[in-house]
Amino acid sequence: MAENIAKMEASQEYDAGAIQVLEGLEAVRKRPGMYIGSTSSSGLHHLVYEIVDNAIDEALAGFCTRINVSIEEGDVIRVEDNGRGIPVDTQEQTGKSALEVVYTVLHAGGKFGGGGYKVSGGLHGVGASVVNALSEWLTVQVHRNGQIYEMSFSRGAITESIHVVGTTDHTGTTVRFKPDPDMFDTTVYEYEILHTRMREQAFLNAGLTIAIEDLRAGKEQSEVLCYNGGIREFVSYLNRSKAPLHEDVIYLSGSSGDAVAEIAFQYSDSYNELLVSFANDIHTPEGGMHETGFKSALTRVINNYGTKTKVIKGDDKVSGEDVREGISAVISVKLPEAQFEGQTKQKLGNAYIRTLVESLVNDQLATYLEEHPATAKIILEKAMMANRAREAARRAKENVRRKTGLESGQMPDKLQDCNERDPSLCEIYIVEGDSAAGSAIQGRDSRFQAILAMWGKMLNVEKAREDKIYNNDKLYPLIAALGTNIGNEFNIDKLRYQKIIIMADADVDGSHIRTLLLTFFFRYMRPLIENGYVYSAVPPLYKLSRGKKQRVAYSDDERDRISAEMRDGNENVKIDISRFKGLGEMDPHELWETTMDPETRSLRRITLSDAIIADTTFSVLMGEDVESRREWIERNAKYAVNLDF
Repeated sequence: MAENIAKMEASQEYDAGAIQVLEGLEAVRKRPGMYIGSTSSSGLHHLVYEIVDNAIDEALAGFCTRINVSIEEGDVIRVEDNGRGIPVDTQEQTGKSALEVVYTVLHAGGKFGGGGYKVSGGLHGVGASVVNALSEWLTVQVHRNGQIYEMSFSRGAITESIHVVGTTDHTGTTVRFKPDPDMFDTTVYEYEILHTRMREQAFLNAGLTIAIEDLRAGKEQSEVLCYNGGIREFVSYLNRSKAPLHEDVIYLSGSSGDAVAEIAFQYSDSYNELLVSFANDIHTPEGGMHETGFKSALTRVINNYGTKTKVIKGDDKVSGEDVREGISAVISVKLPEAQFEGQTKQKLGNAYIRTLVESLVNDQLATYLEEHPATAKIILEKAMMANRAREAARRAKENVRRKTGLESGQMPDKLQDCNERDPSLCEIYIVEGDSAAGSAIQGRDSRFQAILAMWGKMLNVEKAREDKIYNNDKLYPLIAALGTNIGNEFNIDKLRYQKIIIMADADVDGSHIRTLLLTFFFRYMRPLIENGYVYSAVPPLYKLSRGKKQRVAYSDDERDRISAEMRDGNENVKIDISRFKGLGEMDPHELWETTMDPETRSLRRITLSDAIIADTTFSVLMGEDVESRREWIERNAKYAVNLDF
């Protein structure tokens, strides 16, 4: 691209002097977000995925059976595989070793000409070189031809040329790297994030062993992951905290040419849909043609079966939403020349894969339903119940519109609105209880801060359908105030506030209220979280007084530090320390200064880094399975002090 731009005809306004040509990997370091999505924690972990994806490609080609991933001291990453090893001979186009080309040249690799890999996740050919460019240092060892070759780099530049360091009796590639702190907001790796990704890869590649370990002092943990049942076991894992409606996981698979598709799914008593898709083992959170094909074919087959068995009569069809209520499904396709949208591969665009998936679901699922009438009856009854509930939700919604003015511009009585009308400048505090709401209303800046008072325990939407939500007197004021509607009718363009702040007490009840609200947002208004509009306020825990001087603390550690500061080295000075019992006992000016003033407050933005983890967590915390909830609490209790919603 730079060469083409450089050939543009010069003009007085725009000449060759305005063109900058970035050599080698300079472009990556100049604009890292273009290659790894961001320089936040997600981008940091993406570096590991890129190297692991190369090893996965070897597994897809049938040459790798084990991958080891380690987090070493200093947040150094080590990835080792027993594949063929990156070629080390001279690459004809460049006259350099293939190893050097792979790690220093963008869009280089064995994935373009068809000779190296038939299917691959790393089709952009930038993975290894981008990781190299964004690492403080990187060393790669290749076991190949009976010898061990090594090459070292720093921020993309070669520090040690390829050389032999020993002999070997096996093949494979080992990469060690340390992310460059100049490039990232943080260089601290989270074991659970990597563990989740490695578990996905093990599920998607039946029989492949992936070992992950954390070797950092005080954080030691490890697990060896291998699932011979492949995506069938993946679905069972997704449903582990739910109550399946049928025992077996339905599995479908088929191929066309070099393209292969496999689908596994199971229904539970949940009211929510969890559909996870992958293309060449790359998660596609925005879906694509493989998801579209599955959804349309599933709806068609269920309706055809219902009509054939006379459960569905006339034009009384069930919708796609009805058919997918309570489903947990994994779709995995592997295809040559996969077309992803962007380097971070969010969506699959190959049109022909839709045809393959539709054909396989049409044929195999129809046969399955004929051969398993008991399971077919359960699935159809689930869809019919969802259909009736959807109609009930429509009637409930109309009833609410008539009674409350929902979507008519009439705001709920419990809302104290702000004066500003530009959503990007507006924020709404969701406050539990009239007492706390009263303090917030008096203490707020009414120009841009709105207050919505909630009262009592709100509905747990994990255990309710949409019709119950519209009939719930705790939730419809919130729906009306935000203006977006919910579920399939959600429209983020109608959002009235781009900061939605949950302000609850810093105690168990407050945590429960936050969790109930977050469950509602996740299930019915997820784009609010995905766009970063949802926050949790951080009220202080303690008030410290010395005479007329007062300060507040947000944690035990901060309380002790401030107490020492207020003593000013005099241990005999008495510091009065009181714990805030709730927001309602704060004076309006205290609430403003500690929790609502944009200049001094602390807010936690609610993020959605992994929909699978979030779905499971909400199902465990708010679902019916008491034993799963107890195990989750016991396993995570040690993190309670630092729990960040």
